[in-house]
Amino acid sequence: MKLRTLLVSLLVLLAGVGVQAQSPADAEASMEYYLPQDVEYDESIPTPQEILGMVPGEWHVRHDQLVQYMRAVAGASDRVTLHKFGETYEDRDLVYLTITSPSNHNNIDQIRKEHVSLTNPAKSDELNTAEMPIVLYMGYSIHGDESSGSNASMLVAYYMAAAQGKEIEEKLQNSVILLDPSLNPDGLNRFASWANTHKSKNMVADPNSMELNQRWPSARTNHYWFDLNRDWMLVQHPTSQGRINNFHKWKPNILTDHHEMGTNSTFFFQPGIQSRTHPITPEKNQNLTKAIADYHAEIFDKNKRLYYSQESFDDFYYGKGSTYPDVNGSIGILFEQASSRGHAQESEHGVLKFPFTIKNQFLTSLSTWDASQNLRQEILNYQRNFYKQAKREGEDADIEGYVFGIEEDQARTYHLAELLRRHKVDLYDLKMDITVDGETFKSGSSYVIPSDQKQYRFVKALFEQRTTFTDSLFYDVSAWTMPYAFNLPFAELEGRDYSDNLLGNKVDGLPEFPTGEVLGGESDYAYVFEWDEYYAPRAVNRLLDAGVRVKVASKPFTGVTAEGTQKFDYGTILVPLGPQSVDQEKIHKLVKQAADEDGLTVYSVGTGLTPSGIDLGSGSFEDLEKPSVAVLSGDGASSYEVGEVWHLLDQRFDMPPTLFPMDRTEQADLSRYNVIVMVNGNYDNLSDRAIEKIKRWTHNGGTLITTKYANNWAERNGLANIEYLKDEESEEEKEVTPKPYADMSKARGAQYIGGTIFDTKLDLTHPLGYGYNDEDLTVFRNSTLFVKKAENPYATPLYYTEDPLASGYISDENLEKLSGTAAVVVSDVGSGRVISMTDNPNFRAFWFGTNKLFMNAIFFGQTIDGGAGN
Repeated sequence: MKLRTLLVSLLVLLAGVGVQAQSPADAEASMEYYLPQDVEYDESIPTPQEILGMVPGEWHVRHDQLVQYMRAVAGASDRVTLHKFGETYEDRDLVYLTITSPSNHNNIDQIRKEHVSLTNPAKSDELNTAEMPIVLYMGYSIHGDESSGSNASMLVAYYMAAAQGKEIEEKLQNSVILLDPSLNPDGLNRFASWANTHKSKNMVADPNSMELNQRWPSARTNHYWFDLNRDWMLVQHPTSQGRINNFHKWKPNILTDHHEMGTNSTFFFQPGIQSRTHPITPEKNQNLTKAIADYHAEIFDKNKRLYYSQESFDDFYYGKGSTYPDVNGSIGILFEQASSRGHAQESEHGVLKFPFTIKNQFLTSLSTWDASQNLRQEILNYQRNFYKQAKREGEDADIEGYVFGIEEDQARTYHLAELLRRHKVDLYDLKMDITVDGETFKSGSSYVIPSDQKQYRFVKALFEQRTTFTDSLFYDVSAWTMPYAFNLPFAELEGRDYSDNLLGNKVDGLPEFPTGEVLGGESDYAYVFEWDEYYAPRAVNRLLDAGVRVKVASKPFTGVTAEGTQKFDYGTILVPLGPQSVDQEKIHKLVKQAADEDGLTVYSVGTGLTPSGIDLGSGSFEDLEKPSVAVLSGDGASSYEVGEVWHLLDQRFDMPPTLFPMDRTEQADLSRYNVIVMVNGNYDNLSDRAIEKIKRWTHNGGTLITTKYANNWAERNGLANIEYLKDEESEEEKEVTPKPYADMSKARGAQYIGGTIFDTKLDLTHPLGYGYNDEDLTVFRNSTLFVKKAENPYATPLYYTEDPLASGYISDENLEKLSGTAAVVVSDVGSGRVISMTDNPNFRAFWFGTNKLFMNAIFFGQTIDGGAGN
């Protein structure tokens, strides 16, 4: 084995005082700058420079280069294996490395099984933690433009594979490291392209440089512009689904989450603000996080770094990478490095260079590894006790279980069950029909979750309706009660409501997607199906795309089907076979596909005459147009919310929306679209001519959907006839009470609605209410936009109740303002409609319950009677 010690020493001497005398902010990329120089390195392990032709920090690494290097290390070292666990939306490989001693690799399956047994209260006492390796999950750069982490991951992989000596070998023997080099490959690649494309030969650190200022939508997000660091609990994207599977496959003890923040900051590591820790998280978790923090402080003190720890950031929302582990028996640690964004940028602390940011991520990776060794048995014991205590809490809980589900929309029920099973929650089919608190849950369409299970704390976090808090400030949302998000009936089972007799078959793996059927087989007259099922829009769009005429019922009726008479509600879809240019065989195949793939129950109907209600030839059946949707995109619009619409239509409903650049509005032919969506944002960049074109388009029959602060633009420009709620008392009349300066930030933050769930009332007869079966609808809100109910009594189909708080935090002042205000107002503009939604119905792709509201606006906005517009 050849050693690099002499080479490293010679290079340092040749550099003179250069490398060591530089201030950290003036650091230049070199392996010697990064690596500890008190160890020897195995020369058979390739460096990044040898594989990629560059040292980390010279350029921003592309994802393909990152994977190339990880494959090279795995191929050269008996300490490292590489695993592919999926692909991104852009077909990039999702990979991680398993790094441990060669002897552990020879027994890796047994080590993993024993480690997972530590989370099984029935078996964990049999294990001797003194002899078990600790498991670390090191994850880098979930935000693609916070790339110092992913660039540092190459150094971590090299160091762990190449460093020699007894201490290193002991660490490898006592640990298994799961190294995930890029938590967001698509975003990382997008950012590397931007930063490298705009890099000058002579470094430019001017903050005004194009290199340091990405164009919309930025590379922070994934392909559909989602923040993947909010998706660990929600698991709506393939990267998250694969990663959560890895997490539960191994149950790591520590998970590191490497980020970046503002250029003028220093470095942050957790535990963060203690008063903002979720109360379900055990105190021991935070104590261990503090103990690990001492190791970060020690290595940063040694390297003369500035840092802070117990201020800013929090551990409340369990959907973040650094917090999800805390409710799963692990310890999540957030690292935030001041960002150079490109290769160098001026800061309050001097010129911040990319290599300096990379080294700090590397140093904290090493300090985490050091901490895991010295605290190994204590952390392993903590994991064992976490699950034993969680199981005991579940056994003793007053709420003995939860039941959820709805017969009318089994897809939404399926998707919540799917989410739960991805997190290894014990879940059972409901064995018999039950009624709890007036709500009936039926066998075959409902599930039961017993509290007596090791994932009890996680279940409690998903189902609780918390409205009181020790702190009024939140880094992210304050509530995520899952049945509310899916608009599913659910009940807490206490006392006589719960028994093991309710438990049917246990759901192993993921549940099966519900399939429908075509009752009565092929029809010669018509097919009908209700709009209740989540994927009904996909079925209708497929029919319209094939040229099939489709109608929607604006009134209920009773139809004569092959299975007998059947009641059909508002929003029922009619596919008549007479007035069609598409042959009956193809239509039958399409409705069969709707049953098989979309979960719809389709009825064959043999006559247009109905026993009650409208006949099938009634004018109360409205013709539907195939939606052609443009989503205004670009600077000013929220890229998150544009991405949510894009993802919803493209991934869920197979509808191709046009992401429409705002600066093309003047030139483009808007008549090719019948729906325009303007999500939350500021649209002041639209020219007067562009505004007039949108007005004319709407007046000529278009449906304009505006959400959140896009409503301000629509109101100012005479498109949305809405009125905002204002304080009754003018500023001049208010008596001002002086307050301490130190309290200002907290007082202002308490008035912010970071993410809370509220109760609303929905008009089920309105086209926007089609497919809903309960007027009570829970919605998500993260704005302080309060809109009065419309003067036209038919123009507010959705409004907040008088006591609307369902779950989460809101100040008393804002709760009073919100009560009884409008959630949706419809305005009449010529032949068109403007649908103003005060909230975001597509939040983070998991708010399934209000997706239908948005899809109704797309499909049925054209059918809303002008007399019902404000």
